Amino acid sequence: MKVLVDTSIWSLALRRHGAISQEDQALVNGLSELINEVRVALIGPIRQELLSGISNQTQFDLLKEKLRTFEDLNLEQEDYEQAAEFFNTCRKSGIQGSQVDFLICAVAEKRGLPIFTSDKDFELYSKRLNITLHNLR
Repeated sequence: MKVLVDTSIWSLALRRHGAISQEDQALVNGLSELINEVRVALIGPIRQELLSGISNQTQFDLLKEKLRTFEDLNLEQEDYEQAAEFFNTCRKSGIQGSQVDFLICAVAEKRGLPIFTSDKDFELYSKRLNITLHNLR
């Protein structure tokens, strides 16, 4: 089964400076496993988040090329509508989140994909939405 990998996990794996915690290393190892098993799912908005803010053109081009290994899932009108509905559902319960987070939830829910993230907000979303979070082995 494919797993929708959130920006937070990619960002951990792409960091070039400093040591990372054992917990973060386990997450990076989990991403490596998914990549090796060809189980990574990606959407355009996550690709955009990853590429945004890279001021060095060489680094930007290198990351862009590496990410092209992963095809984007096709997003449909219903995905955006469901994301808006999820936003409204969570907001009524006092749970705030970004538009991209709710789009990730909508895509994952519709396609039955678990979400691999280190963003604790998704734990809150999962209490109100029919989403599954990916657990490390």
